[in-house]
Amino acid sequence: IGEQVLLQCSFKSTAPITEKLIVDWTYRPLTGGQMETIFHYQSVPYPTTMGKFKDRVSWVGNVARGDASIAIQNPVMSDNGTFICSVKNPPDV
Repeated sequence: IGEQVLLQCSFKSTAPITEKLIVDWTYRPLTGGQMETIFHYQSVPYPTTMGKFKDRVSWVGNVARGDASIAIQNPVMSDNGTFICSVKNPPDV
């Protein structure tokens, strides 16, 4: 609580990394409910502009190295839940 948390995501792809590579991070609260996209990456990072993670998610990954990690600033107990990292590198998924 109160410190930055790193959510690590690593991937391997048989296809070369191109500008078509997409990373999506989604979140579902521990109490259940709707999944929400909290981060999108395609050539450049697109942190969420709404919801509880607005202005708190930053890109720390490096797709050339197979890293799609993000960081969350100032975590609180209500952030607890399931975080899912999805990487698509066409034609490889």
